[in-house]
Amino acid sequence: MLLCAISDFKHQRALHPRFAALARFLEQTKLRDLPPGRTAIEGEDLLVIVDPAATPRLEAPLEAHRTYIDVQVVVSGTDTMGWAPLSACGTVTQPYDPDKDIIFFAEKPLSFVPVPQGHLAIFFPEDAHAPLTGMGGPVHKLVFKVRAATV
Repeated sequence: MLLCAISDFKHQRALHPRFAALARFLEQTKLRDLPPGRTAIEGEDLLVIVDPAATPRLEAPLEAHRTYIDVQVVVSGTDTMGWAPLSACGTVTQPYDPDKDIIFFAEKPLSFVPVPQGHLAIFFPEDAHAPLTGMGGPVHKLVFKVRAATV
């Protein structure tokens, strides 16, 4: 997991070949103006899911992805995100769904990180995460899905 300001994401480009395209998108787009729902940026290799009124909850289950890296961008509000290494998760509560690229676990996060407005968190396939954990008002967030494999 990585946490940084949206404006600093450009420094993360070397971490993945598709991060350069995402950095350009973040720099050139009015993020508040993206329409709700799912929008392809580079086909299924890079896309964004916009939720302008996500609601935090007291507890959220840990989830993980195999196909995509999650880059969760907070446009407004604060999203507290739980984290644990995937290697610490062994009790599956919902088996992996390849169509939705998601699996859920019973384990609890090992840490919680508040991600404030103007910041983002990057979760790789080896990171289990619990977004929208905590209390507070609605969060306007964007979840960028970056295909992990580059072949």
